[in-house]
Amino acid sequence: MKAITLKEIGGPENLVLSEVPVPSITDTEILVQVKAVSINPVDAFVRRNQAALDIIYARKGDEKNIILGWDVAGIVVETGKGVTKFKVGDEVFGNFNFIGQANAYAEFVAAPESEMVIKPANVSFEEAAGATMAALTAWASVVNFAKVKKGDKVIIYGASGGVGHYAVQLAKHFGAYVIAVASGANRDFVLGLGADEFFDYQTQAVEEIINDADIVHDAVWVEVEVSSTEDTHLARSLKTLKDGGILSSIVVYPDQHFIDKAKSERNITVSRVSVKPNPNYLQDMENIARLLSAGEIKTHISELLPLGEMAKAHGIIQTKNAVGKIILIP
Repeated sequence: MKAITLKEIGGPENLVLSEVPVPSITDTEILVQVKAVSINPVDAFVRRNQAALDIIYARKGDEKNIILGWDVAGIVVETGKGVTKFKVGDEVFGNFNFIGQANAYAEFVAAPESEMVIKPANVSFEEAAGATMAALTAWASVVNFAKVKKGDKVIIYGASGGVGHYAVQLAKHFGAYVIAVASGANRDFVLGLGADEFFDYQTQAVEEIINDADIVHDAVWVEVEVSSTEDTHLARSLKTLKDGGILSSIVVYPDQHFIDKAKSERNITVSRVSVKPNPNYLQDMENIARLLSAGEIKTHISELLPLGEMAKAHGIIQTKNAVGKIILIP
């Protein structure tokens, strides 16, 4: 089968189209013919960072091929002896083996039945593939951690990105008043997602205007060299929250001093939130599938490319300015 393999740590050009064996499956796995692959900023981070490859990809050192990626949608073509949840012909999607080796940049993947769900019939493979890691992260932040509810004032930083555009839609679904922050070029797109207000981070300092938010979803990637969390964007996010608010950081790890100070001084709960580990993973994926099917959330696909153009896709995603999702087709 065809797959994208990583020759060595480095730039996008190190991702090459290769011929590799079709994976075998265990008793609890399904073999999926991949119809769409979604990529995320973490993919580019792993590609260019040896420590990340060792930890996030769980590299052992004896792999014949390193195949990145964790998000797929496709058709079940074989089931393990112990599989009861799926049958051949089922259309499925999911984010699987994260942290670990999913080897998703390929025509076929071996996926645990416990980490895949049925794709809604009225949702395309491309849309479903996009609503995996990114949608799960938005759900983990806005729903599981922040417990968004009707009437909450929610600030979404990075509202035009993969995670952010789902976060806006989820917050609106649960009845929140959404203040979206992104670059001015994406204003119409973000407001089209349902956001109630828009701020251009390039020209406006949100913390100078808003100080009564209930929840902040902070997905800011770029950070200058700092000595502690207190010098980062998270400190500015704190200023936008009312006392007793919730700050969910998607990328930056807030240090313990920052967390304790926010709690003791203003009763603000701060945490770094990620998609895994997540004991509610399967339920969350099924909820996302339900909302996709109902049209309550949608995947915006900004780039649809053949699998062989993975290097191009990585070149876009590593800018951290990609709008919505980048999807590739084997």
